[in-house]
Amino acid sequence: MDIAVHYIAVFIAVTIVLTMHEFSHAFVAVKCGDPTPKFNKRLSLNPLNHFDLPGLIMFVLVGFGWAKPVPINPYNFKNQRKGIILTSSAGVVMNYIMAFFFYPILLLVATYLPMTNYLQKLIYEVVTYCYIYSLSFTVFNLLPFYPLDGFNLLDGLTRGRGKVIAFLRKYGYYILIGLVLESYLCDLLSSRIAVFGYLDVLGYVLSFARNILGFPIYKFWDLIFGLIL
Repeated sequence: MDIAVHYIAVFIAVTIVLTMHEFSHAFVAVKCGDPTPKFNKRLSLNPLNHFDLPGLIMFVLVGFGWAKPVPINPYNFKNQRKGIILTSSAGVVMNYIMAFFFYPILLLVATYLPMTNYLQKLIYEVVTYCYIYSLSFTVFNLLPFYPLDGFNLLDGLTRGRGKVIAFLRKYGYYILIGLVLESYLCDLLSSRIAVFGYLDVLGYVLSFARNILGFPIYKFWDLIFGLIL
């Protein structure tokens, strides 16, 4: 039953984090003058409009994944360069803001919610994973591999020119899947052969997300809670 609670919590958290991430891209693109996301039903809080099955499965299994890229037409932007930058960065900014607000909720839940039944355990795990995934998704999406935001930002700023961009556009998706699978296998094998724990490339990304980007969040809310409690 604990395993079932875990995977239900993971799925709920992934749904929240991915949906808000993609909605943010669509919202900012429309505000910058491009109606394309709205025409493609991506200006929506319905998770089904955003899910990409392989990316969703990867996210549930190993904590890294992606959604369907929000379609945009940069030529519709009022200011093309500004529109590309704002739209590409909207998702990661939203995820970082979400992490900022989920952390104090996690502290309150961990402090005051008794873990006496499965519903309470589910609530705790949902809040925990919403915080963790918001942070990890922030960093993960800055990687320069299609279809992540890091690639879209580079692609827009270079107008799709250059051999590096062409290579990433053609092979980035496969590199990304390879890295996620490598992370999954390393995590699976590290309990038997310790050295695999040191080969987990995306594991280092997650560690960076928690320790570096999470540091200002920890400090701010620990200070606030220290003053009021």
